[in-house]
Amino acid sequence: MNVINYKEEFMETLKKICLVLIIIGAINWAFVGLFEIDLVASIFGGSDELLARIVYIIIGIAGLIDISILFDHLDHD
Repeated sequence: MNVINYKEEFMETLKKICLVLIIIGAINWAFVGLFEIDLVASIFGGSDELLARIVYIIIGIAGLIDISILFDHLDHD
């Protein structure tokens, strides 16, 4: 496997992992909106707790990484 294929495969895997994290974040926001329950905060002891903030940051970074999905079709033209 050459370096280009490895990089493309890594990026595809990273995008899929990020998409799963984004979906988890979306479910959390749905619960906040519908039931006023923040699952991340509930699991980690409050939204101000370090672990909860780390989860929020990771999901935010995942969203930023997956912005590239919007432009993937431009690479294939």
